[in-house]
Amino acid sequence: MNTAAKLAAYGAVVALGFGGAWITGTAVGPLTSGTAQAHAGHPGGGNAGEAGNNSGTVAGATQDKTPAGLTSTRGGYTLAPTTTLIAPETTDEFSFRITGADGRPVTRFDLEHDKRMHLIVVRRDTAGYQHLHPEMTPDGTWHVPMRLPGAGTYRVFADFTPTGGEGQTLGIDVSAPGSFSPITTGPSRLVEVDGYQVRLDGELVAGRSSPVTLTVSKDGLPVTDLQPYLAAYGHLVALRTGDLAYLHVHPTGSPGDGRTPAGPGIAFEAEVPSSGTYRLFLDFQHGGTVRTAEFTVNAQEPADGQHSPAPAGDGHGGHG
Repeated sequence: MNTAAKLAAYGAVVALGFGGAWITGTAVGPLTSGTAQAHAGHPGGGNAGEAGNNSGTVAGATQDKTPAGLTSTRGGYTLAPTTTLIAPETTDEFSFRITGADGRPVTRFDLEHDKRMHLIVVRRDTAGYQHLHPEMTPDGTWHVPMRLPGAGTYRVFADFTPTGGEGQTLGIDVSAPGSFSPITTGPSRLVEVDGYQVRLDGELVAGRSSPVTLTVSKDGLPVTDLQPYLAAYGHLVALRTGDLAYLHVHPTGSPGDGRTPAGPGIAFEAEVPSSGTYRLFLDFQHGGTVRTAEFTVNAQEPADGQHSPAPAGDGHGGHG
């Protein structure tokens, strides 16, 4: 049964009880092509903070320092989904295209950390985080099985580099009909996932490169044989609560470089765009299974009083 048929079974779509704090400062951009403009991308033409370019700056940031993922059109590229209404708690195919300034599907993408497309999905209250990797058909349509764990509005981020262009992070909202209770999260720096303990050390400082280390242990013993996942020992996504401004960094060093140990610590350099609360999601692999550890931390203003870049919604417009 396709998505439309499943949704028809709901009858009238139930109004979603979304908290205003999770929808301010965001918008689903137009599904038509945007006007051509200067490319906005990852520094050095790759994902922020990747091995060999560990700047940790905001993926897709432009000169106005606007964070990534806040709108669906940017730099002449548009994230165009085939639907923005998805049945919750049901695995179904999600499909989309990346179109260029001429409105045509883009079909050539560079390989970034073993994949040509990284799709991050999270509900606007930061529940239900997923890191997916769609496959593209020759006509430029990307397909991926997706299961939204419950009702709500979810943000979908497409992180990619078009061949010959700069890296991009575009975002759109999709809705899963039904009612739900938003989660609340307090500060957390030590979490447990599937029997693993993961500790976060380091402080985020707005507008500056901030070293942070994630340390993995199991049963009280350090894990020293982490396995490469997407050409790294870990991947870290940071989302600013409120508008879900997006930052994707990769650790310093890489597997097999002769200097980066396979744990227990995974070091990152991250630069968040403003002070405030952030949700951090670490993907790591051990024993052949990828796990995600989730943290909630506060980013501070620089101690010397220098102002960090203005947050989205200050009149500069959003990234998309």
